[in-house]
Amino acid sequence: MSQIGKLPCEEGVILSGAAAPRCSAPSRRWTLVAAILGSSLAFIDGTVVNVALPAIQHEMNATTADAQWIVESYALFLASLLLVGGVLGDRFGRKRIFMFGTGVFTLASIACALSRTVEPLVAARAIQGVGAALLVPGSLALISATFPPAERGAAIGTWSAFSGITAAVGPVMGGFLVEHYSWIWAFLVNAPIGAVLLAICAIKVPESKGMGAGSIDVPGASLVTVGLAGLVFAFIEAPTRGWAATPIWVAIIVGVLGLLVFVRVEMRVASPMLPMKLFRERNFAGANLLTLLLYAALGGSLFFLPLNLIQVQGYGATVAGAALLPFIAIMFVLSRWAGGLVERFGSKLPLMAGPVIAAVGFAMLALPSSESRYWSAFFPAICILGLGMSVTVAPLTTTVMNAVGKELAGTASGINNAVSRTAALLAIALFGLVLTLSFNATLDRQLGHLHAPAKLVSDVEAQRQKLAGMVVPNDYPKATVAAVKHAVNVSFVAGFRWVMMISAALALLSAVSAWIFIEGKQAKRNAA
Repeated sequence: MSQIGKLPCEEGVILSGAAAPRCSAPSRRWTLVAAILGSSLAFIDGTVVNVALPAIQHEMNATTADAQWIVESYALFLASLLLVGGVLGDRFGRKRIFMFGTGVFTLASIACALSRTVEPLVAARAIQGVGAALLVPGSLALISATFPPAERGAAIGTWSAFSGITAAVGPVMGGFLVEHYSWIWAFLVNAPIGAVLLAICAIKVPESKGMGAGSIDVPGASLVTVGLAGLVFAFIEAPTRGWAATPIWVAIIVGVLGLLVFVRVEMRVASPMLPMKLFRERNFAGANLLTLLLYAALGGSLFFLPLNLIQVQGYGATVAGAALLPFIAIMFVLSRWAGGLVERFGSKLPLMAGPVIAAVGFAMLALPSSESRYWSAFFPAICILGLGMSVTVAPLTTTVMNAVGKELAGTASGINNAVSRTAALLAIALFGLVLTLSFNATLDRQLGHLHAPAKLVSDVEAQRQKLAGMVVPNDYPKATVAAVKHAVNVSFVAGFRWVMMISAALALLSAVSAWIFIEGKQAKRNAA
């Protein structure tokens, strides 16, 4: 569940839009429907796929690294190309790029469902990420371009409400389809939605373009993609290949150099996808550092939570999909209240308090054992985590939007959205490394105490890369098989606890970043 609910600054893209052209009321209504369906595609994919991963891993005999690549190939291109997608819409037509992204996303979803091995699935997911990078910013830009300022508030409210419903229903529906039918429905469910969306756009949605759209930053997009890909490859493959392996060191060097050159290029090009000058503003820099740390904790930890619930705790996919409903419900219910915190207390206090509360939630998720009940072990932690994120998200959006002039608000909000996705991308890779190292060390100790048959130990050793997804042979005494399965589960939980504690530490660091960088009472910086 790499992304749950709205990301920071999504509504900022809508609020920062220029004056809308004259459109009829039916056109505006159909545009809102299209925007909701477009957002639903991204929300459903971002939540359902993680619930389907254990089933995919089992059917394809895949390793945990393979499961990471299934998520990361999509996230890599979405995070890298998200800002470019917005520029393409401004230049060539928002509806045209939105429809192109929808078509690519839908066809790639079908390709994912037809995949029978890991490699084509990962490739299809990468193409799906490219489509999402065009689709996601377009869905928000359509509202901004079609609705006049006086009507945007109501449009935002409707869009937000349906986004919340989608975020809640998506994982449960996906879990049901995976559990009772097949994991392929985690992807095929996108096909009818995409087809309806394309028909609505072609017939009902008006076209619009941005005024004075900048040039497309091809060097920047290429460099950031190569840089992030290098680091992600190194973190995911290092446990298997070893840190001394040549491909790992080459990937690290390419990744670091790619990102360094990216920053250099962005400081020199005329129309950068990431204007570095914005980071001279203290609140903007602080808000994005907070986003990087907090959303690394959230995105990374929620990738491994369904694996724990399904593979270790033994929950079905439907129950695992419903496990985060309290998180979503709390964010939905408290969204309006949280929006007023900045006016009452300024940005600094809620941006310190929210991450601290979230850190407590992450730390509590480190407490459950390999045989824990949901209501007593996971439910309280998920509720506290939801409260912490509720306190944080709306003030974070406000801080980013107020940190720059009104003419740059759309760019600033897009950057913050991309930062949150990049944070999750890197965290999933890095947390997988941490969990694997802990799993292997704990499993060695557990197997050493069992004195299990050498052949059984050999079979388990051969499946280390699957972590808790390994299949323990049943042709041994039941007590021995149960003891080995328990050892595997305990080993996964040991690594999972490290992931949760690191997440808690990152959340606390994000609170520290707010204390250092964010002003207590922030003045809005509007264009003169």
